Parts: sequence; C-alpha cells; structure tokens
Amino acid sequence: MEDKYRADIVINKEKLSNGEDVFVVQCTNLGIASQGRTTEEAIEMIKEAIELYLEEQPEAYEELKVTQHPPVFSFVEIKKPLQNA
Repeated sequence: MEDKYRADIVINKEKLSNGEDVFVVQCTNLGIASQGRTTEEAIEMIKEAIELYLEEQPEAYEELKVTQHPPVFSFVEIKKPLQNA
C-alpha cells in the first residue's frame, strides 16, 4: 500500500503596495509560502513550491504523512482596547 501525504495550507488575501489583491498561501507543515492573483493560482503555485522543496529535502515527506487525525484550523477575533484620550 502506498503512503499518503497531505500538505496543510492557509490562504490569506492581502493588498500589494499598488492596491492590487494577492492571495498569499503558506504550507504550515513545511514553512514555505507562495502567492497568486487568484486562490486557484495560489494553490497551483504552492503545489509547485512544495514539489521543488521535496526534491531537495525528500526527508520532509515525513512531515506530510497523513495521520488518522486531520488538523483543525480556525481563527480567533482579537479586539484592540480603546485608548484613553
């Protein structure tokens, strides 16, 4: 049976200095990132980046091995306290 591997990614929409939107994608398992003009392009770019990384660091496949318990991703809202005038 073939081992299964999965890269966990997080995509955030950011603004470039010229005001254009860009989607920044990070692979949380490997600590690498890429970007694209759309989410689809960002995903394709991170796949390519992961493949290139794994060519140079094949031992990193262990970081991508599928376990019985998939990760849980969420977010928390943080409120900035009001400053006294």
